Amino acid sequence: MKEGSKESTRNGQFREIRVEMGDEVFVVQKGARAGDVIAEHASSGLLPALGAIVNGRLRSLDHQLVSNCKVRAVRFGEKDGTAIYIRTAILILCEAVHRVDESLNPVVGQSLAGGYSFTLRKDGKLQETVSPALIRRFRKEMQRIIAADEPIVIERVTLEEALAHFLRIGAKDKTGLLNTVRRSEVQWATVGGYKDLITGPLAPSTGQVSKWELIPYETEMVLRFPGSDFEMRPKPRRQTRLYTAYRETRRWNEELGVGNVGQLNEAVIQGHVSEIIRVAEGFQEKKVVAIADSIAERKRCRLVLVAGPSSSGKTTFTKRLMVQLRVLGLKPVAISMDNYYVNRVDTPKHADGSYNFESLDALDVKLFNDHVHRLIRGERVETPVYSFVTGERVERTIPMELGPRDVLITEGIHCLNPRLTDGIQKAKKFGIYVSALTQMSIDDHSRIFTADVRLLRRIVRDRVYRNYTAEQTILGWSSVRAGENKYIFPFQENADVMFNSALVYEQAVIRTYAERFLLEVPLESPAMPEVYRLLRFLHMLVPLFPQEVPQNSLLREFIGGSAFTY
Repeated sequence: MKEGSKESTRNGQFREIRVEMGDEVFVVQKGARAGDVIAEHASSGLLPALGAIVNGRLRSLDHQLVSNCKVRAVRFGEKDGTAIYIRTAILILCEAVHRVDESLNPVVGQSLAGGYSFTLRKDGKLQETVSPALIRRFRKEMQRIIAADEPIVIERVTLEEALAHFLRIGAKDKTGLLNTVRRSEVQWATVGGYKDLITGPLAPSTGQVSKWELIPYETEMVLRFPGSDFEMRPKPRRQTRLYTAYRETRRWNEELGVGNVGQLNEAVIQGHVSEIIRVAEGFQEKKVVAIADSIAERKRCRLVLVAGPSSSGKTTFTKRLMVQLRVLGLKPVAISMDNYYVNRVDTPKHADGSYNFESLDALDVKLFNDHVHRLIRGERVETPVYSFVTGERVERTIPMELGPRDVLITEGIHCLNPRLTDGIQKAKKFGIYVSALTQMSIDDHSRIFTADVRLLRRIVRDRVYRNYTAEQTILGWSSVRAGENKYIFPFQENADVMFNSALVYEQAVIRTYAERFLLEVPLESPAMPEVYRLLRFLHMLVPLFPQEVPQNSLLREFIGGSAFTY
């Protein structure tokens, strides 16, 4: 129905409301479901809507519209739509496992092979392996559930009812979380007999999850999802180093007793978090020492390359590594990748005409490669100095040469790209990939996205040090992520070693800062759906004040108070 006059009920309440969708305005009955309004006015050829953005908030399709509002459909391929699809697929997997064997519970792990890895928990204990025979049974049951297009029922229940249910089935991950939140009600979803807490909207029925794969991976299984074009991708090559880094962190978290948000919250509330901080920081320092030892053992190594995505903590890691190299009698000499940018006029551009500073071609690769070759040979070079103000190199240069115990060290997003160090023998260089590979989960079925860890770090750092608002950081994040997918992630397995910069306690500290900065975003901002999503996650955490964070911690790079100068 197009815009028209409003009718009033006898008590004066309007029975109709105005709904804006794009450039059009419709008049609908008060209480209409968002999904029905979207379906009635959807264009042909589009993927089905999985959710809706209503006045800046992500909602399920059964959300009732009760006042004038702006509505936008959310579909697979965009961040929120893909998240709904994945949450729904995981719920279906949980139901399938429950139907096969009620004593088994899938436990979500890392992002791998175009999906999420899962192990199994039985009687409270993680199983060493998931057999191919079990995976086949789970897969067949998922196929039956999806073919039946079973409805997904969302219920709002009291906190006490939810706690009683999850205590009865021994779901300690859920009871730990519920015991540390102060809500009168929570929501859970059901497909058949299985009940699960939900962390966001779900598709209305199982038939919406039409493309997926469940495959063996090492000793686990991976639930794979379509790409952004809703087509399944070929199985990627093994990510051995990434998988090993994830597994190591997960085992360590389990041993420390902080595998999920509920356990971290309990530690903060009961005052046990101080020891967790010290152990977490000690674990990272031990890894830095081990990497320094590996570099020293490579006798011919003259170049150390540190790569990783935005806000992974590369800078602080590099400074800590340099300290440990000095302990071993080596002298690290930093060479700044920033000084090798080409002049602004020669910088490649995006399709919209903006400069693409994340492209490898934004760097003078030929000059950098030549200088590194000459330095390794013991020659003296004049390295350039780049001005970000003028967008050009200045006339001044920095003379540099390496002594017999000197090791050249540099960090940047392209450091693992073989083009950058073409012709340099492997024995003479050492590659390190740094990223925040968090393995703490919300509960057994809900991951904390590694990209969210970095986004929250960046929001805080940009606001504290760079005078960028949370709104600016969020709106620019998709471009950053696109650059990472193109220029960083394809080369991560080229590293000799991976360093996980995630700290198991950091989200509780970050909440103290990020929540405040997210509240500065105007309600009318296009960033609001992401703001609401991040706030919803942060509200699950008990905040932790930063006084106990050590001055050499990677976290200090983002919240301030570091012993290092940046």
